[in-house]
Amino acid sequence: MPLKDAYPLYLANAAVFPNQDLDVTDKYSGKVATRVALATPELIDQAIAAAVEATRPMARMAAYERQAVLAHCVSRFTERQDELADALCIEAGKPIRDSRGEVTRLIDTFRIAAEESVRMTGEVQPLDISARAKGYQGMWKRVPIGPCSFISPFNFPLNLAAHKIAPALAVGCPFVMKPASRTPLGALIIGEVLAETDLPKGAFSILPATRDGSDLFTTDARLKLLSFTGSPEVGWALKARAGKKKVVLELGGNAAVIVDEGADLEDAATRIIFGAFYQSGQSCIGVQRIIVHESLYEPLRDILVTKTRALVAGDPRDEKTFIGPMIDEGEATRLEGWIKEAVAAGATLLCGGGRDGAMLDASLLEGVPRGLKLRDEEAFGPVAILSRFTDFKAALDEVNDSRFGLQAGVFTRDIHKAMAAWDALEVGGVLINDVPSYRVDNMPYGGVKDSGLGREGVRFAMEDMTEIRNLVIRRAEI
Repeated sequence: MPLKDAYPLYLANAAVFPNQDLDVTDKYSGKVATRVALATPELIDQAIAAAVEATRPMARMAAYERQAVLAHCVSRFTERQDELADALCIEAGKPIRDSRGEVTRLIDTFRIAAEESVRMTGEVQPLDISARAKGYQGMWKRVPIGPCSFISPFNFPLNLAAHKIAPALAVGCPFVMKPASRTPLGALIIGEVLAETDLPKGAFSILPATRDGSDLFTTDARLKLLSFTGSPEVGWALKARAGKKKVVLELGGNAAVIVDEGADLEDAATRIIFGAFYQSGQSCIGVQRIIVHESLYEPLRDILVTKTRALVAGDPRDEKTFIGPMIDEGEATRLEGWIKEAVAAGATLLCGGGRDGAMLDASLLEGVPRGLKLRDEEAFGPVAILSRFTDFKAALDEVNDSRFGLQAGVFTRDIHKAMAAWDALEVGGVLINDVPSYRVDNMPYGGVKDSGLGREGVRFAMEDMTEIRNLVIRRAEI
């Protein structure tokens, strides 16, 4: 389905066309695919004011009413899934098979939120823990935190927007969202569907904006929560300027996978190839470091090289394509430079390394020394590096030798090693016999160290978007 010539922004639930100032390019051809309205600081201020006005009406919505809004979204996204996938393929350069998969996850996320929206339970708590509290009864419940600010990234413009929007609707929080300016279409289509519902006026605004023009998303004191997904450098800087509001950060990583002795080589290799190169490696939990037991190193390396060379690169609209373009030529040039830096420092390029515009070959290297960007920083592209180990505890230490801590994978048949990894790895999630790139949308997801603060996953995001309100009753005897 072709894109529209232009897309509005959404201000207080309504489509608004103040301009068509934001060009959205086809990331494969580089040509302008459509144009989008760009929010000014004045419009952002109006959106925040509208969200404040909507705070009480949103909080008063019955659970079944919130659920009905989310169920409507599930139905409409299902009806429009081909349109959503095509838009994603164009604006992000994401291969069409990956684009369809992300639409499926969008639908899953809203479906989970619809289910959770009627489960905002509290607790009856006995208070008579000593004689002075005899006759006192406690209860607590969760209430919406209030107007929220969301900033979403370019790499999953549908599902990572959904992981902010759907929990907010489930608990009754109005929100303003800034989608990534390079990939705003998915969030705007979500806005189009939300505009079909009877949410209170001001319940949502979706506002593409330049970084310079979006300061209010972070600094405005009327907003009670900021949820940001993106780079660590930007995320921590936003937190420092966010004032008193709660901040949730889902940031980057250089995820590692351990392949222990006795692992199934073909199975591990197949999953590692997926984890390292799906959507051109532009995932914060993409496999970047592959740590292999000495006994398996050479055969696994050979399988990985063969499989990497066989990946089809090209037009993301082609069903056969696995590697599409990176988000822009500048990012591909950056990562090409990191590969060259590693080779100059003594690393061996096993395959790949070439670049044509925004297309970067799927690449594998070994022997990358510590201190280099390709090992220590987030590559965020189709590159992975191999190293070997003999002692499992040393492999765990190598995973932890990183400023990041999002997810890690461990291929092992030893239950004791699996449990040791869960205990020792300084990450938000450990996946056994799979790659760190795997995520299910109802699980707690987030990182430690420079990888972030707080957890997403619908139920866990709902907890962040609510506050506990306590009730104490002094009872009289009758």
